[in-house]
Amino acid sequence: MASQNTEIAVIGAGIAGIAAAYYLCVEQKKKSVLLIDSRQPMSYTSAQSGDNYRNWWPHRTMTDLTNDSIDELDRLARESGNVINMTRSGYVLATRRDDVSKIAAEIPGDIDVDVYDDQSQIQQKFPALAGEIKNVIHIRRGGDISGQQLGQYMLEKIRAAGGRKLQGDVTAIERDANYQLSVASGGEASEVTAEIVVNAAGPFADRIARMLGVELPVKNIYQQKIAFEDHLNVIPRDMPFSIDLDSKYLGWSEEERSMLAEDPDLEWLAGELPPGSHCRPDGGVQGKWVKLGWAYNKQLSESQEDMANEPAIDDSFPEIVIRGAAAFIPALKPYIAAPPPRFSHYGGYYTMTEENWPLIGPLDDSGAFVIAALSGFGSMASCAAGKLCAAHICGSPLPDYAADLSLARLTNADLLAELNASPNKGLL
Repeated sequence: MASQNTEIAVIGAGIAGIAAAYYLCVEQKKKSVLLIDSRQPMSYTSAQSGDNYRNWWPHRTMTDLTNDSIDELDRLARESGNVINMTRSGYVLATRRDDVSKIAAEIPGDIDVDVYDDQSQIQQKFPALAGEIKNVIHIRRGGDISGQQLGQYMLEKIRAAGGRKLQGDVTAIERDANYQLSVASGGEASEVTAEIVVNAAGPFADRIARMLGVELPVKNIYQQKIAFEDHLNVIPRDMPFSIDLDSKYLGWSEEERSMLAEDPDLEWLAGELPPGSHCRPDGGVQGKWVKLGWAYNKQLSESQEDMANEPAIDDSFPEIVIRGAAAFIPALKPYIAAPPPRFSHYGGYYTMTEENWPLIGPLDDSGAFVIAALSGFGSMASCAAGKLCAAHICGSPLPDYAADLSLARLTNADLLAELNASPNKGLL
């Protein structure tokens, strides 16, 4: 059996694990860091990222985390000559409601926003939005990046600093003086001895945690997206990431609605659907593609041991998400009758806690750490999350929000009650 030693073993080479390894190697100057994953880096859930970022959240803690992460993204964009393709077009929150005071109250006072409540001004500023949109909040500190390029750039820096990779599946973890990781790769077994273990296993984080004797309060929900070539040129290339804040009924004909209502598996499509359908141009001002998403799925995926059987892509999702987006961006309606000939339909896991906050910090008191439950915000939060995880490991100063994002919050009954009572968990 082959064996190797490392100071720090990071289990998981998605964007969370890569970011943790990057800050350990580059900022904390750790010379012995090993990334372990059965797949190629950035090839699983991180490959399905929407690649958006924003500092708009319904709680100060998540705003602070993402502000710090955007600061780091800005730095990496400058340092790399913007190899991560970072833009700053903002987020548009659109509603047909007359009163947006409740929405505005959820936005921390120091977030840079523009509020539009004049419909003619809205049409002039955001011409793609439906005429019945009455209020728009434009979050300025938002945009998109290339998550893949971000991951690759960090990997280059990790390699340059002496970090290593091991392709294999962690099948067991034992603890004596150090951690002993059993790793299976290509039918062969190997052993890794590590002083510190970082659980960055994404949808498999709970499985790795159980190997360490810890139960994580996380769940996996499979969400889908589509991207397509906008051959009709209906989406302005400078349109911000746009989100419909209103629940809605899809525009079925009466005959279609009756047919759906008669099918127990499809009747939900005839009813009221939740807010959150969204749209943005993809590929910059010279691009032709558009991304659509809508995280309406609430069904939990199988437990981590059974996730070799991937959830099936829902063939009806493209029509559903196009209808949802067309409800507030009417120019998309032609794609309902004649779907775009060139499109990509994909899905990935939102690994999340009930309150939709990440878990970053000590997993136990013996040298195990976690960076997990980054839900649908992995790319945007990865820099600050990785930096925070590395700071925990190395005993560096921590930001004020560190305790809120660690397992320690599970003992803060007041905070959990506040978060669980909130209907808005920032889920997109």
